[in-house]
Amino acid sequence: MAVTLRDVARLAGVSVKTASNVVNGYSFVKPENRRRVEEALAATGYRPNIGARNLRRGRTGFIALVVPELGIPYFGELAGLVITAGREQGWNVLIEQTQATRDGERTVLEALGPHLIDAAVISPEALHAQDFADLDPGVPLVMIGEHSVDVRIDHVAIDNVLAARTAVGHLVEIGRRRIAAIGAHPYRGTAALRLAGYREALEEAGLPELVRPALHYHRQDGAAAMAELLDLPEPPDAVFCFNDLLAVGALRAIAERGLRVPQDIAVVGFDNTEEGAYSRPSLTSVAPDKLAIARTAIDLVRQRITEPSDEFVPQDIQTPFTLAIRESTAG
Repeated sequence: MAVTLRDVARLAGVSVKTASNVVNGYSFVKPENRRRVEEALAATGYRPNIGARNLRRGRTGFIALVVPELGIPYFGELAGLVITAGREQGWNVLIEQTQATRDGERTVLEALGPHLIDAAVISPEALHAQDFADLDPGVPLVMIGEHSVDVRIDHVAIDNVLAARTAVGHLVEIGRRRIAAIGAHPYRGTAALRLAGYREALEEAGLPELVRPALHYHRQDGAAAMAELLDLPEPPDAVFCFNDLLAVGALRAIAERGLRVPQDIAVVGFDNTEEGAYSRPSLTSVAPDKLAIARTAIDLVRQRITEPSDEFVPQDIQTPFTLAIRESTAG
């Protein structure tokens, strides 16, 4: 005989409503009652009927995650964490990628809607404020990562300016005086903020700028930009790359010239991906708390769906970051 929620409530000594609130992830349950319900859930092996529950609520049971490129390790790692956090709250996660173009982002945003999903977590790079007004999907949106548009949407990100300033400040502290940056881009919001942090750190140290663009944030782009820097009459003694893939490409270009990292050139990346941790030399990198980003975004989704309010006040939440110092600056 199938275990019911009433069985769980009876074993826990609480009302069916309280047991339901725990199962549905609501936050307004007394800690002692939550503990008893969770123990009863484990003891009975109760599993909610997700399909029936969503049908009663008028929901699909799905949320969308919209990212630029899954081929960039940061977004692949983040997607896995969002999927896990979504499942913990009872949602399946559908993933779309936009290739970080405005057309791609508009196309995906236009296709979203309440007939498909209950909400969307999006990481835009090129959308304009008017795009959100023109293509409003009619479901709650949570934005992750930095952006350059002023829109009334919940937002979760690290402080990219401070993070970049911290990374470049580390290079200054270890004695580097000709510090290059790889990753300037005409419309990526993250690029603009990381460039601003780079410039602030150099201005504070009284050092000159040396910036190279990257059309894409792939390994080959980092290698090509690093090769250009090494061809200069005065090449840099350090480089700050706007993501780890650019930094891995830079490491390759440096090695091909017979130079040593960090003795000749120190390298810092951004995103703290697994690839950077296992590169040789291992990569110093800005480390966003990806788990906190994923869980915070999903929690905002849950709040917007389960606790709707007539007066919408968007939340702007900054999650922590650290600088993971490895061999590429401390070898």
